[in-house]
Amino acid sequence: MKLTVGYIDIHDIQFSNESKVENGVLYVNPEDIKALASEDENFASVSVDIARPGESVRITPVKDVIEPRVKVEGPGGVFPGVISKVDTVGSGKTHVLRGSAVVTAGPIVGFQEGIIDMSGEGAKYTPFSKTNNLVIVCETKDGLEKHVREESIRMLGLKAAAFLGELGRNVTPDEEKVYETLTTKEGMEKYPNLPRVGYVQMLQSQGLMHDTYVYGVDAKKTLSTIINPTEVMDGAIVSGNCVSACDKNTTYHHQNNPVIHDLFEQHGKTLNFCAMLITNENVYLADKQRSSDWTAKMCKFLSLDGIVLTQEGFGNPDTDLIMNCKKIEEQGVKTVIVTDEYAGRDGTSQSLADADVRADAVVTGGNANEVITLPKLDKVIGTLAYVDQIAGGFENNTQEDGSIVVELQAITGATNEMGFNCLSAR
Repeated sequence: MKLTVGYIDIHDIQFSNESKVENGVLYVNPEDIKALASEDENFASVSVDIARPGESVRITPVKDVIEPRVKVEGPGGVFPGVISKVDTVGSGKTHVLRGSAVVTAGPIVGFQEGIIDMSGEGAKYTPFSKTNNLVIVCETKDGLEKHVREESIRMLGLKAAAFLGELGRNVTPDEEKVYETLTTKEGMEKYPNLPRVGYVQMLQSQGLMHDTYVYGVDAKKTLSTIINPTEVMDGAIVSGNCVSACDKNTTYHHQNNPVIHDLFEQHGKTLNFCAMLITNENVYLADKQRSSDWTAKMCKFLSLDGIVLTQEGFGNPDTDLIMNCKKIEEQGVKTVIVTDEYAGRDGTSQSLADADVRADAVVTGGNANEVITLPKLDKVIGTLAYVDQIAGGFENNTQEDGSIVVELQAITGATNEMGFNCLSAR
């Protein structure tokens, strides 16, 4: 499968009477976004704002971040099974509005939502302080159940990203990259002397509001399976969960998964990137056993020499992580884990809730319990009403000078377990 990605660099977002992309600027008519919201009767109000890198702006509570993309050639459309029809994506050509993002925010739905600071100390820890963000602040009607509110906000974010991506359909990209995967037979014949390396991505699926969707299907309803990495670039996997902000994989993270991109960079040079597997994270032991058994079985079936294994979340999912690692290693497949840590504010607590001697190659995204102070910023998009309630916040954490003390857990993307961050350990 071969996908050409055309990157259109966006240097700024501005409001305008006409939504368009011109000379590296994304012009947005807010009424176009509000029109999308009007399709859903669950919204009481929707407002649109802009947050640019370096501005004294805080966005909270953040629900999801999505990158605008559009399918230019090839089957299907972005976010298949959710926004577009259920066609297999991952081939042809896709345009990306690189440097821009849609951020959904507003009154809290689940306590595990986050903060994005565009400047100051907090900006160092989130990749979204570097993107030009169109922020949609969503207020739903009273009386709705939380999962209904979450779905409405999630769908509006995806619709807005698809709408903005469409503006780049006929724009000439600043850069193009080609990503191609081979069949098992083709890969063995072309790269007989390179190690066969795969990627196993664990998807958060631990119950209501801890959901990840694959072609529109809740991952908890699936078994471990194979997916082409270029399908992920076209939005085949979208976020729908409320795990802690620091290690939540937003839809943007899935679209730009750095493990996929780094393996592609080494493909045909130091390794043969020959497979991507997705598996779910479950609540009950029997489900964990079933999914990890299937994952290990497929790694063996594909004759992999090594895999990179990433998780999402912490605590309960640590069991899935270690079960996957242990069973894959028992199949003779070398395994590298990418995770983060909850080691206490002093860093001395046990980092993961589970462990095994076979987990001997680990990359960490940092300690989510580390405490930082966020300075008072000039503007808040959303509301500060929940900074003491979200995961990583605590009672009376807003100081007299307006600064906020939180754990990194509260910062969107701070300890991301794909390695999409700036923290690690040595």
